[in-house]
Order: sequence, then structure tokens, then C-alpha cells
Amino acid sequence: MKKALLLYAKGIAMGAADVVPGVSGGTVAFITGIYDELLRSISGVPSAAVQLLRGRVRDAWQTANLSFLLILFGGVFTSIISLARLISYLLEHHPIPVWSFFFGLILVSVHIVAKDIGRWGASRVVALLLGIAFAYWITVAEPVQWATDGFSLFLAGAIAICAMILPGISGSFILLLLGLYPVVLAAVKGFEAGILLTFLAGCVVGILTFARLVSWMLKRWRDLTLAFLTGLMLGSLNKVWPWKETLTWRVDSHGAQVPLLERNLSPGAFADITGQDPQLVLALMLAFAGIALVLGIEWIAARHQPVAENA
Repeated sequence: MKKALLLYAKGIAMGAADVVPGVSGGTVAFITGIYDELLRSISGVPSAAVQLLRGRVRDAWQTANLSFLLILFGGVFTSIISLARLISYLLEHHPIPVWSFFFGLILVSVHIVAKDIGRWGASRVVALLLGIAFAYWITVAEPVQWATDGFSLFLAGAIAICAMILPGISGSFILLLLGLYPVVLAAVKGFEAGILLTFLAGCVVGILTFARLVSWMLKRWRDLTLAFLTGLMLGSLNKVWPWKETLTWRVDSHGAQVPLLERNLSPGAFADITGQDPQLVLALMLAFAGIALVLGIEWIAARHQPVAENA
């Protein structure tokens, strides 16, 4: 029961991260030490489905590690339902403290992932730089407008869900870049079954395929993969920098204008351009709070898992 509650709490943390555009639940999974098990469990779902069709329910349950997945995603959905409004409110009214907290959280996560790399070399450095470049490119990419036909929605679901399980890349931000975030959000609120089922079908295919690929890469080229994931988190820091100037806006599902393209500023430049208080002391306090939280989670995880499993 204690382990189940701890896993449920990790799911809540993942859900809270997924609500924020630019922050990935995959980052939290890595911080809390469940990333490998999450990928292995998702990868086992297709085999479990075959076993279930053959009437081997117990084998199917164990193959997909369904107890783990149900508890974890129960926490994720609980968090999304209960915290979405709160986090959205905080991002709208107190953006600098919130982004500062997530900046500290992701920054220390880079250290945690990087220290798991067994040996550094030229190939690892190249993988790190590729990860940084890819994540940075995503955060500054010019938004496009994908079509809303069935195939486009299916493909968007597959891409977005893949981003959600990668540390440093947010699925919701990918949907913004594709121009489909308002479409999917409106479908959720209006219970438009056709759009939702097509999008969810893409999510299912994407996560089952991609989780298997990443799990295989971690087994075969663990150091290279971890270096690339470290780069993804470093590159994503551009997105969560607290002080920004909005360059272009978009209209959300409520008809309100919200930021689309932004550029980063120093705290001093932010004060000069916007005339607002950069809240530097509070920002630093919350960044350190994010760092302390991650280190605390890692310490707790180490106590409950004294023997690390080699994936």
C-alpha cells in the first residue's frame, strides 16, 4: 500500500507537469526513477493484448505490468482534473514564480539524468548537442496550421503523445506548434466523439510504438540515449525561462488572446520593456525550491529502491 501511494503521488506529479506547456511528464518520470519501468510496461501492452485474447488474463496483467500502469495513470488523471485550473490560474496571474519553479526543477533534472551516463565520449557529446538543438528548435519554431482531417488528427495524436513521454518536450506545446491545440481542446470541452476518438487512436498507436523504440534504445545504447535526453532537457530550458516578451498572440477557445511566440529577456530588460516587477528574489527562491524538491524526491526514491535495477 505504501509503494502504491508513492507511485500514485508520482503520477500526480507527472499530471501536474503535463498541464504546463513546455514541461513534460516524462521529465518527472525520470526524476522519480520510474522512466525505465514506464517504458517497459507500455511496451508490453501489445503482447498482453494477444495473451488476453487467448484467455490468459493473469499472464496479460503481468506482461503489461497493469498494476503499475493503472496506479500511475490514475494519479496522472487525478492531477490533470484537479490541478489544471489551479496551474492555469497561476500561469496567468503569477507566471514568473511558476516558470522559475519549473526552471529550477528541469535544471537539476539535467544533472540527475547526466550522472546516470556511464562514460562520456565524443559520441555522447554529439548526442547531447543534437538533443539541445532539437529541443531548442521546437521551442522557437514558427507555428503552422495542420489540416483537421482524420489522418492529420491521428498523426498529431501520435506525435504529441510521443513528446509527452520524452523528458523536456511537452505534448501540449507540440499541438500548439501544429495549430491543433484549440481544435483538440474544443473537442474535449464539446465532447466531439469523432475528433476525440481519431486523436486518441493516434495517441495509442504513437505511445505503444514510441515507448517500445525508446525502451529498446535504452537497452542497446543507454549512454547515447541518456545523453540525447539530457540535451532535450537543456534545450527546453529556453521555453521555461521566466522573463519573456510576447511577440505574437493567438486566440484561445474562449476568444481571449494568449502568448504564442515569445523571446527571452534578462530580468533588467524585462523591467525596462514591460514596466513590471521582475520579482527576482521570489523567482530565485522558487527556482531553488524546485531544485530542492527534485533532490528530495531523488533521496526518497533511493531510500525506497536501495538496489537500482539495470535496464
